[in-house]
This record gives sequence, structure tokens and C-alpha cells, in this order.
Amino acid sequence: MFFGEFEYKIDEKGRVLIPPKFRGALKEGVVLTPGVEKCITAYPLSEWKKVAATLTTGSITRSKLRKLNRAIFATAFSLRIDGQGRIALPIPLRDYAGLEDEVVIAGVNNYLELWNKERWEAEKAISQEQAGQIIESLERH
Repeated sequence: MFFGEFEYKIDEKGRVLIPPKFRGALKEGVVLTPGVEKCITAYPLSEWKKVAATLTTGSITRSKLRKLNRAIFATAFSLRIDGQGRIALPIPLRDYAGLEDEVVIAGVNNYLELWNKERWEAEKAISQEQAGQIIESLERH
């Protein structure tokens, strides 16, 4: 389980440190994809396999499933953490997420999100504001 937020600098080669407490869960590899909210989503290989399995069978039409698979798999990158605990962030994903020199790595249960610092602060404020309402709606069911 991933939780917490960590700030790191991106080095001149586009690499960023992975928080030490997360490295063990990512030792088999990590898959990076564009996140829905203009961040990078980082899945441990085991979680990525679960995501992939759900995207091969679904209750949506075959044409929608094909489009979804193209959007997700064609833009994904499979990486390994190097000996210093870093991953190289692919340029297309850095550009997508607006990552230049600073990155916030947020643990989000079974995956990580990598955010532009300013976007993260805005998203975190919105998420925290709405969390109470969401929890209340869950309690009613």
C-alpha cells in the first residue's frame, strides 16, 4: 500500500528518485501512464497486470474497449528502478504532466501519482474538500 507525499527534484537527465519505502514494491518494474488529471500514474508491475486484465474483458462495447486500450497501452512505459533508486521519466509523460524540475510523488493506495507541484497543491485542496462529502455518501449505502 502506497501513502504519503514526497517532493523531489528531477535531475538533468530527467530522472527522479523513488521514495525509499516504495522501492521494494517496485523492484519487479514499474509502468508509467498518463493520469486522468494531468499527472503520471505509476503502477507496480503486479498492479499493472491487474489493470491489463480488467481491460481485456469488460462490459463495454468492443470498439470502446479497443479505443480505451489504445489510449492506455500505447502511451504506457515500462521501466526499472536504477541502482540509485531512480526512474527516468519519459519526455512525453513529463510534457503531459508539466514536470520540469520539481515533482511530488503521492502514494494513492495501490499505485503512485507524480505531479507538478502547483497542480498537486490545487488537486490536493479539491480532493480534501470533497473527501468529507464522499465519505458521507459512502456511509449512507
